[in-house]
Amino acid sequence: MSEGLFDEGLFGATDEEKAERIAANAPLAVRMRPATLDEVVGQDHLLGPGAPLRRLVEGATPASVMLYGPPGTGKTTLATLVSKATGRRFVALSALSAGVKEVRAVIDEARRRLVRSGESTVLFIDEVHRFSKTQQDALLGAVEDRIVLLVAATTENPFFSVVSPLLSRSLVLQLKSLTDDHVRAVIRRAVSDERGLGGSVVVEPDAEDHLVRLAGGDARRSLTALEAAADSAAASNNGVITLELLESTVDKAAVRYDRDGDQHYDVTSAFIKSIRGSDVDAALHYLARMIEAGEDPRFIARRLVIHASEDIGMADPTALQTCVAAAQAVQLIGLPECALNLAQATIHLATAPKSNAVTTAINAAMSDVRKGAIGAVPPHLRDGHYAGAAKLGNAQGYRYPHDVPEGVLTQQYAPDDLVGRDYYEPTGRGAERAVAERLPRLRRVIRGE
Repeated sequence: MSEGLFDEGLFGATDEEKAERIAANAPLAVRMRPATLDEVVGQDHLLGPGAPLRRLVEGATPASVMLYGPPGTGKTTLATLVSKATGRRFVALSALSAGVKEVRAVIDEARRRLVRSGESTVLFIDEVHRFSKTQQDALLGAVEDRIVLLVAATTENPFFSVVSPLLSRSLVLQLKSLTDDHVRAVIRRAVSDERGLGGSVVVEPDAEDHLVRLAGGDARRSLTALEAAADSAAASNNGVITLELLESTVDKAAVRYDRDGDQHYDVTSAFIKSIRGSDVDAALHYLARMIEAGEDPRFIARRLVIHASEDIGMADPTALQTCVAAAQAVQLIGLPECALNLAQATIHLATAPKSNAVTTAINAAMSDVRKGAIGAVPPHLRDGHYAGAAKLGNAQGYRYPHDVPEGVLTQQYAPDDLVGRDYYEPTGRGAERAVAERLPRLRRVIRGE
């Protein structure tokens, strides 16, 4: 018998006692994993009465599922609850380490148990998007015949990373990032619950706020930071987690930034004005402040998409493409990695030639419309695809621009009262210089001048 068993006090202990002692030594995030659906925070859209995931956990729907969502939103927890609530055997594999051999071994054992005792198996595969096509195909037969109930978790869009046959045999359920209130509830439960810290520490309000910001919607991240801070608080003999102690423990300073207060608006304003002023370094500074303070990356992405048209526009038409791609990357990847995409978009905008001609043009057009300068659509431009349109004179006399070699011809497009009204005035900066040279010629041809 090894000395380790005597040293750990496990020699002669029952399996249940061993499990309890091992669990007591587990990380706080593991100890605080919800034991029932009622302890799960967030995901109300999947766990409400009659919702698909609740029906699955309660055993009413024996379907395989793909749980798609950001880290720390409860994918592993929900998979475990599926197995517990339905009395099934639970087997977990990680796509980072398991191959086809391990998958087939689990399936073979699941088949034997199902035949021998009727016990079914829940197979949880984390990071399923990392499985190759061959590894995913190895699951198809067992999922199809319900030899295993597959619960797969992924942080990547499964429609891009999982083979279609496996998707068609599974429910795809998207988990959402936890809100600040959800994370706060998780932290407070961990502080008071006997499975967690059992009230052994006190978390000051500003330290709690910082834990919430650090989480970025990831409950596991907040609990990891809380556990480290709790160890430091216990060592200092007072059991109080202050903001200063938390900063020193997690090596991440609290950025003074209230997402609902002046700092939010001030930093956002400085970010946009730095991009408009082409100061790429200042823009990156304010971007970093927002990210480090826990600002929602989707908010930052939206501001960049708006700014691409507001202050760059046709001076660099690719700027909008870059920002839309960054916004999509934020949705697919999330923090911390999507900070790279936001930084690339910020650099593109800050260093691009500037033009507010798009903004000026649409504002002028909307101003005229609001003032009542609307006018009737010229008859030859009206819809002519219905019976009786010709009798009304609609679509009669319309000239098709592609019928002439230049692709542009003389024809009235604007309502009578707005003929000759110019809204768009391109600058001579960047790609808009070519537009500025071409636009007067287009207007002369169209207006027959």
